[in-house]
Amino acid sequence: MENSGGIQASLSGRYATALFELARDAKTLPAVEASLATVRAALAESADFAQLTSSPLVGRGAAAKAVAAVANVLELDSTTANFLGVLADNRRLNQLPAIIRAFRDLAARQRGEIAAEVVSAHPLDPAQVDALKAQLRTRTGRDVTVDLSVDPSLLGGLVVKIGSQMIDSSIKTRLNSLAHAMKG
Repeated sequence: MENSGGIQASLSGRYATALFELARDAKTLPAVEASLATVRAALAESADFAQLTSSPLVGRGAAAKAVAAVANVLELDSTTANFLGVLADNRRLNQLPAIIRAFRDLAARQRGEIAAEVVSAHPLDPAQVDALKAQLRTRTGRDVTVDLSVDPSLLGGLVVKIGSQMIDSSIKTRLNSLAHAMKG
């Protein structure tokens, strides 16, 4: 695959591209994408799983066994489960969040969409997500998939990243700007 937009240039991008091409050729893209979404949620919800993927103290064998057990519990598709095993064997589990982001970007491009990372102070309801997608579609001229996460420290508003562009309407940023301006 060509170096589309720099995704392939990084280590995580190369792993994501390899997984994407494998899933595309096996016609399992939707299953792999769903499994990666499950893994992403597990990383966010389980401190133990996040620690397993980021700790340099966990040996290859132990990491591979633990990842296989997690894949079984999460009912991941076989391609994703095997991929996690490869990451564990290569001591690259710490790259998992970046790999998932890069894979999502590749999958969105395949569908003719653009991916946006959206961080909000509070969970968005389905109507708010639909309205946000419509606004982003108007702004970009393309269908947009959103990767939602919550950061209560924003206090309110949103931070939206689309590629290298960032739209920050969070109250936290506005307060920091105001404080900086008052120091003046």
